[in-house]
Amino acid sequence: MNTTQPLDAPTTPAATGERADLLEALAHHRHFLRLTTHDLTDEQAGRRTTVSELCLGGLIKHVTSVERNWVAFIQEGPAAMGDFTRMTEDDWARRADEFRLLPGETLAGVLEEYAEVARRTDELVAALPDLDVSHPLPPAPWNEPGARWSARRVLLHLIGETSQHAGHADIIRESLDGTKSMG
Repeated sequence: MNTTQPLDAPTTPAATGERADLLEALAHHRHFLRLTTHDLTDEQAGRRTTVSELCLGGLIKHVTSVERNWVAFIQEGPAAMGDFTRMTEDDWARRADEFRLLPGETLAGVLEEYAEVARRTDELVAALPDLDVSHPLPPAPWNEPGARWSARRVLLHLIGETSQHAGHADIIRESLDGTKSMG
């Protein structure tokens, strides 16, 4: 059964200036990511169409998790994200599940969760007293030791991450049924 998900971006709280620009850029890339799932079944959203492990439902789950974690970082600092240098094989396996639509998960459900995370992000950005607030990055093999990221830098990262995965999703969708969302 095909299900059609709403493609409209979540309502963004009133923001002006730089905040409005950042939120508009993020909403633009969120839209294209969600667009790649338009009119798909759960089975199609979970299907791998390339040699990678990626599927459309899994990409939505991953971007949702990334956004949720980075927003927690803005609010709570590095403790909200944990220490990636201490992750076990089981931790990495659970993280890998972010990239798959697991049994019992639905495309509608992951899109709903993504919309809720996006709404919370947008509200936080609109309400932050200062985009310069920063925290040290959590320990991770990919983070420079001692580096700090401001809320602004986190938002730029989320825009880049969402854009990159929207491109991945476009390739997966085109491989699935020939539909192009960006070209």
